[in-house]
Amino acid sequence: MNIRGLSINGSRFIRYIYINSLKDSVTLFIDSYITPVQKRNTSINTQFFVVLLTLFFCLSRWGDQQILARPTNSHVAPTKPGKKRIAGKVHRRSTIKSIAVNRKATKGKALAKENKKVVSSTTVALFGPRYARVAVKDHLLRGAVYYLASGHGGPDPGALGRYGKYVLPEDEYAYDVTIRLARALMEHGATVYMILQDPNDGIRDDKILKLDRDEVTYLRQTIPLNQTLRLRQCTDAVNRLNRKHKGAYQRMVTIHVDSRSAGETIDVFFYHHQNSGVGKRLAKNIHRSFNAGYKRYQPNRSYLGNVSDRSSLYVVKNSHPPTVFIELGNIRNEKDQRRFLLAGNRQALANWICDGMRADYKLR
Repeated sequence: MNIRGLSINGSRFIRYIYINSLKDSVTLFIDSYITPVQKRNTSINTQFFVVLLTLFFCLSRWGDQQILARPTNSHVAPTKPGKKRIAGKVHRRSTIKSIAVNRKATKGKALAKENKKVVSSTTVALFGPRYARVAVKDHLLRGAVYYLASGHGGPDPGALGRYGKYVLPEDEYAYDVTIRLARALMEHGATVYMILQDPNDGIRDDKILKLDRDEVTYLRQTIPLNQTLRLRQCTDAVNRLNRKHKGAYQRMVTIHVDSRSAGETIDVFFYHHQNSGVGKRLAKNIHRSFNAGYKRYQPNRSYLGNVSDRSSLYVVKNSHPPTVFIELGNIRNEKDQRRFLLAGNRQALANWICDGMRADYKLR
């Protein structure tokens, strides 16, 4: 009989016969050995008997290994060198596949790391459809509460500049810088209140910002024509919110575009209340930010903006939170107009103000 050609049932049968024959042989050996000993001696050496049993067990295990080592299927051919090469190819394919998976995993980790830059996001309809989604990059300003108010608005457009055939209203350009500042602050986790709001303008990238008169004060209050009533309405809204956030870090920033003679060029400058040390510190931090910005982007130009106290200004005098009053430039001057006409410049102004406010918050 060809043992290699047996099926699996046949191999089990051979295994059974083989093991049992070994067992019978060992049993006969034990009987033939022990019987004479029993005749000569009244007892058996126990240790020697244990050795025999151990020998019996080892022989049985050896028989098992011999049977199991043989092929069990006649249809499975012996492995040839060609098959090894095929196995090698499969191995290389699996290696390539694992490399691809690793690359995908690495790419996924990189994307996850990049997404970590965006902590969360929120939607603010006031910013307009293009800028409504605000990605919160970090929480550097968490806990800070800011009140932002652009100058004039509603029935009062403020100062009017001329650019060719176009009119440049102060309130529209001051508002665009202010709302950009609001968004920049929110990107760092700050709580921001726009005290003066335009329901449909949002953040605009146009060069010429058209004049309208639909601005309202916080909580949709109609802006009065009378200047004193208008300013009081603004400070009252701020002071109510100030009481609501009692104990928090709170600051008020109001942004204007100055009106002087057309030939006078002025830099951005800042006012604070004479008795407000923290207001002065905020103004100085924003001033430093502008100084650094001009040195970086206009190194051949001196920045002449300054910080001073002007306690007589209504908003500075009557707002309870520390307040900084910012004049962005002279809207009637051709050189200063470049600071406002380009959307990128308006964004830069907002960013520099934001940087100064962040620096101030670190010193709280």
